[in-house]
Amino acid sequence: MTKSEPFRALVVDDEAPARKRLLQLLKKDPEVEDVLEAPDGMAAVDIIQEEHPTLLFLDVRMPQLDGFGVIKSLAEIEMPYTVFVTGYDSYAVRAFEEDATDYLVKPFSDARFAQTMTRVKARIGQQEKPQFSNYVTSTISAPTSAEGLWDRLVVKSGGIARFIPAIEIDWIEGADVYVNLHIHGKEVLYRASLRELASRLDPTKFVRIHRSTIVNIERIQHLESISHGDFEVVLTDGHRLQLSRRFRSELEKRLGQSL
Repeated sequence: MTKSEPFRALVVDDEAPARKRLLQLLKKDPEVEDVLEAPDGMAAVDIIQEEHPTLLFLDVRMPQLDGFGVIKSLAEIEMPYTVFVTGYDSYAVRAFEEDATDYLVKPFSDARFAQTMTRVKARIGQQEKPQFSNYVTSTISAPTSAEGLWDRLVVKSGGIARFIPAIEIDWIEGADVYVNLHIHGKEVLYRASLRELASRLDPTKFVRIHRSTIVNIERIQHLESISHGDFEVVLTDGHRLQLSRRFRSELEKRLGQSL
């Protein structure tokens, strides 16, 4: 794509006034042919997968699925050029000062926005998206601090927001950008990637045992050797899960013992 070719942009922010300001600024730019908006991270994931915008303005702090979570949910696909927007998160500012991306600190001036657009358009004309995507993914993949861990998950259905304590979850099964929460023999569909949950749940209580499975350690009854170092994880309810060789070391590290 050349610098003069028009492109689409997506603004993601849970605060309507913040979205409105960015929308107004983007609509003034003749190179931006269309501007989309999303009020939260989950809606953003859907729009990015369906509409494939070139440029993304992404709020760092949002309820349920924040800016980091959006990136992690989309790590397997080609990411838009991303500008992170933050009101107070100095960590995000330090993390994204690298030349490969940009950030805006609210409230920002028109001049600062223009500087960002100049920088982004240069990326669009000069750098391939996979390189940018890999950079962003690696930048935000640092371990989440204890303050960012989720002790409950909010599941919305039929206008009701249900709070599910994380400790009640027996195990979690990945299904693309959704997961199935297995809770006392019942399944609850939750809008998040397995990678996102792996970074948000308490690592002393939950461990990933397969590329598509996270398990509550307290629900593990025993392990059964099946062949050549492979194991099945048997839960207290009798359910059997596969422990892959790739994640065996993770379980050993949590237990502090070799299998």
